[in-house]
Amino acid sequence: MEKGINSYIKEQFHIRDVDIKTYSPLTLAYIGDEIYDLIIRSIVVGRGNTKAGNLHHATSQLVKAHAQSQMMHTIEPLLDEEEAEIYRRGRNAKSPTMAKNATMSDYRRATGFEALMGYLYLEDRFERIVALVREALAHYDEKTGKNK
Repeated sequence: MEKGINSYIKEQFHIRDVDIKTYSPLTLAYIGDEIYDLIIRSIVVGRGNTKAGNLHHATSQLVKAHAQSQMMHTIEPLLDEEEAEIYRRGRNAKSPTMAKNATMSDYRRATGFEALMGYLYLEDRFERIVALVREALAHYDEKTGKNK
């Protein structure tokens, strides 16, 4: 079986294994935010070469808290018990900051979404991340910012 991205990075930089379940939900959200952003940027760039401003706009529409919150509505029923618990921990975490232009509800759901992405990444479950993001995007309307 091929190593996951996280395992490869850990091996190359001699990072020791830790029990990911001991990580705070905000730590999971920290890495999950970037993993999700990387996936969305890859999709946007894959749509074709264009101006950086257009790339940024397209990406920002999908990575903002409201979009992540809407996507969470779609994928929440698909989560297993462990994934649902990670999402709940992230959603309920008390963050010292809040995103601009986001409701508290959207921000908390987005934090839970990011925590889930981070957890799956650190567990080397990248295929699961992609499956969930694919499902979420299939039901999200980028023009309206709502689920289809």
